[in-house]
Amino acid sequence: MEIKVQIPSELNEINVQQYARYLDIVEQHEKMQKKSEKKTNIFYLLKTLEIFTGIKYEDGLSLRLSDVRRIVVKIEKLLSEKPDLTKIFELGNVEFGFIPKLDDMTFGEYVDLDTNIGNWNDMHKAMAVLYRPVIKRNKDKYLIEEYRGDSYHEAMKVMPLGIAFGALIFFYHLGRDLSIGMTKFLEKTKTQESMPSQIFQENTVGIKASIVSLRETLQDMRL
Repeated sequence: MEIKVQIPSELNEINVQQYARYLDIVEQHEKMQKKSEKKTNIFYLLKTLEIFTGIKYEDGLSLRLSDVRRIVVKIEKLLSEKPDLTKIFELGNVEFGFIPKLDDMTFGEYVDLDTNIGNWNDMHKAMAVLYRPVIKRNKDKYLIEEYRGDSYHEAMKVMPLGIAFGALIFFYHLGRDLSIGMTKFLEKTKTQESMPSQIFQENTVGIKASIVSLRETLQDMRL
């Protein structure tokens, strides 16, 4: 039986939902290795092939092992890329834009973002906070739609993975720099027992918690 394999040639040919499924397979693979179960590598190779090329597990058994390994290595190489932030991208017929001013994020938006950004099975929900339809644009300046909860959760499941990676890396570095800045400020004012200092302290704890969550997420990305 002849099987045609369509391999992703770039990171943005993979979507967020596929990557979430892949991480579940990686987790299962690691558990199988700990139990010393046989055929664990075959399971990982064929399930990875299935997720990213659409070839069913049973059909993958008909392929040469060397070909399967070659394809999986190519996919793993794509998944190790570190893309820059993409501010605007098209999904279907809709143009989505990265939230222009993170400082203007509402408390509800922050809660949804912070709740979901550390788990790839919920990453589409976090991306629906960061990216929303563009309603007005003038060259590089644009406005996005107001946040409406789960309106674009399903759409973000199929957003390009490279764009999601870029947003996560950007957000991680931004949060880390903000945390460092706050920490330095607190060190200068540590002798003052004022209410503003307490508020900064509480905010720093929240930011550091988000950074830890993001760091774990980035480690899952194998970056």
